[in-house]
Amino acid sequence: MTTIDFRLIRQLWMFLAVAEEKHFGRAAKRLNMSQPPLTEQIKVLEQSLRLNLFDRSRRGTQLSPAGAAILPAVRQFADQVERLERVVREVAAGQSGVLQVGAITSAMLDTVPALQSALKREYPHLSVFVREIDSVEAIPALESGELDVAFVRLDGPVGHGIESMPLAEDRLAVAVPRGHPLAELSRVRLRSLADESLVMSSRQVSPAYFDFLTAICRSNGFSPRVLHEVRSVMSQIAYVGCGQGVALVPASMRKLASENVVFRPLKERVMVVTAALAWNTNRHHPMVDAVVSWAKGVGGRTAARS
Repeated sequence: MTTIDFRLIRQLWMFLAVAEEKHFGRAAKRLNMSQPPLTEQIKVLEQSLRLNLFDRSRRGTQLSPAGAAILPAVRQFADQVERLERVVREVAAGQSGVLQVGAITSAMLDTVPALQSALKREYPHLSVFVREIDSVEAIPALESGELDVAFVRLDGPVGHGIESMPLAEDRLAVAVPRGHPLAELSRVRLRSLADESLVMSSRQVSPAYFDFLTAICRSNGFSPRVLHEVRSVMSQIAYVGCGQGVALVPASMRKLASENVVFRPLKERVMVVTAALAWNTNRHHPMVDAVVSWAKGVGGRTAARS
């Protein structure tokens, strides 16, 4: 069994400081140590890795090509170590547990704050860490255990032990620039969008949602002409406001639209899942059960705004 090499961890931390400061003296001050030991430890690290990490000259210290190549991974590693330290401090301070939550932007605005309030009342010592994700990131993060629960846009079975529960749905509408001919209609037929340039949420961000909208268009006799793929519904509305096409979006999003964007309901009644809770049944976490129970109640029925 391998053991943690704490000396290597410390050396990588030193490497990061020198790389960011581009000066051994400033890096040493930042690390609260003197310069000679820092210089020595960097040399030891270079020998261990068999790489020259820095180019040193009278003009200063610059990353070598090898140093620049490993810098992004070292930064990511340092972030993970800081996250571990934060969790350890919370647990050492008497916290009863930690819950890692991933959420799309809309869920961070509405659903997650409501969940946090409920959990704080029932589990005052629980630490909840939240980070923004795209829907497509949820499944691998839940499978790896990086996340305990995710609030994303999913619809239908996922498999591999991942369960999902719809939290909110909304009727589909069309957002058009003010002055657009479709803005003059009280309701818009889907097939009226056949010749329009569409702004869609990217398939890379939410494959299920993109495929659903594409299938709806095709079932009404046309393939969508996608001009822009963006990260969120809010971005769709912004693009529409800039005259970059029209967009199929949840009707409730009209409250986020600027004055130059007009919402019109579709003639067809098409419902879309705007938020769902997802979790991994293969990884037991007592707080996940609490989140699922909360989501099944009234408190979880919050419309997402993404």
